[in-house]
Amino acid sequence: MSAARSVLTQLFGQPSEREFAVRFWNGVTDDGGSSLARFTLVLRDAGSLRQMLLPPSELRICQAYIRGDFDIEGDIQQAAALGEPIRERVSSPAAVTRIVRTLMMLPAPRHVAASSAPANVERRDAAAIEAGSRHTPERDAHAVRSHYDVGNNFYKLWLDERMVYSCAYFEHPDVDLDAAQEAKLDHICRKLRLRPGDNLLDVGCGWGGLILHATQRYGAVATGITLSYEQAALARERIKAAGVESSCTVEVRDYRDLPLDASFDKIVSVGMVEHVGSAQLPTYFQRLYSLLKPGGLLMNHGIVHAAERGKPSIMQRAAGKLWGDNAFIERYVFPDGELPPLADVIAPAECAGFETRDVEVLREHYALTLQHWVQRLERAHDVAVALVGEQTYRIWRLYMAASAFGFASGRLSLAQVLLGKSDDNGHVRIPLTRADIYV
Repeated sequence: MSAARSVLTQLFGQPSEREFAVRFWNGVTDDGGSSLARFTLVLRDAGSLRQMLLPPSELRICQAYIRGDFDIEGDIQQAAALGEPIRERVSSPAAVTRIVRTLMMLPAPRHVAASSAPANVERRDAAAIEAGSRHTPERDAHAVRSHYDVGNNFYKLWLDERMVYSCAYFEHPDVDLDAAQEAKLDHICRKLRLRPGDNLLDVGCGWGGLILHATQRYGAVATGITLSYEQAALARERIKAAGVESSCTVEVRDYRDLPLDASFDKIVSVGMVEHVGSAQLPTYFQRLYSLLKPGGLLMNHGIVHAAERGKPSIMQRAAGKLWGDNAFIERYVFPDGELPPLADVIAPAECAGFETRDVEVLREHYALTLQHWVQRLERAHDVAVALVGEQTYRIWRLYMAASAFGFASGRLSLAQVLLGKSDDNGHVRIPLTRADIYV
């Protein structure tokens, strides 16, 4: 156990300096410096740290968690913050040498707690995703389905009653998730100034929460498109149950395959731009511009990468490559996903002809949303494992907790960008002030 303690000390300092506890495979616990440790790092085996850190990388640690070589009891969002000190330590060749030397003293694990290596859940349709160029329609379809077709019943466990899989809108932190998601739908519809009879296109409509809300609450005629068969099937069931089939439809379709003569008063895209790819953003915005009627509005709601705080040095960039920034998300969660900075989203939109009319950042709202999702998933652990297996449960718990930390710490952000398409007289159908949004 002395070698394991030495590794922990090299990475995180003495137990009295840590805000977390460590429980070793023999039941011995090193309490953190605070009497109320935020979480406990549970090492399942004498070789757990070796599995986690040899060689040291983001992906190696995440794979060890997925397999069950170690566990996190308590606040996993706070545990996600451990990646940063580890990354800093291993950016120094001398420190890496010391840590690796100590890791080599640890035995290979005697067992794997959760199951065998996590190759079986790395990517559904992996060969199809990796075939051809990134962000072709066919490859995008496989990439999207690998994430969203995990199973509707799994998502029902931890999403709100409308199954809205995007950032909620909290008037204050104590609002429950269902109310916050309803407020988000209203916030979007009001920003779009939806009126009865407006033809609305929802690009990446998920399980239909927004188009149903726009139809029932605002009288819009809504069309949603998604690349997920499972999402489309459930959305159609919900539309039929609501009795709004004449004004609300869902299609399994790529945005690039919409009819050339299609035309909409308003367009909304929520959580879709992350799948488009930076190189395809000009095509994406050009296509949406052609679909929008003059004077109309587009709401683009998506995750963006926060701007760098100072230009990274050559050594920092090299350390990032060695560490494998975002390798876990790319392999297990969102294959081919890309998060450009906000400026790189707005620029191709304006080049396509759009005018930026409003920008609102909801970074803190997404941190709160993800915290709700993680807590709800954790409470549904047994049912989730019965549906999708322990490894998939761990992947979703880890990715959402790490994302919550990313938004809370400012590494990730969420921007709602309202874009207008001027008519021949330069007009966009939008009031002079925002007052109507908050009525």
